[in-house]
Amino acid sequence: MEQSGLSAADLAPAIGRTNRVYEVLNGKRALTLPMIWKLHELFGIPAQSLIKPMKQA
Repeated sequence: MEQSGLSAADLAPAIGRTNRVYEVLNGKRALTLPMIWKLHELFGIPAQSLIKPMKQA
């Protein structure tokens, strides 16, 4: 996000409301397949890099 100058509001179209964006960024919620596809389509992020297990707490 920093490299691209994106904010949480910029990710909302792909992930949902900004509170959900923060949950994903903080590792409290995993990305869903639809979120992954939208991030890939909107921002050109390789889908393979988004598909990985969440870190266990």
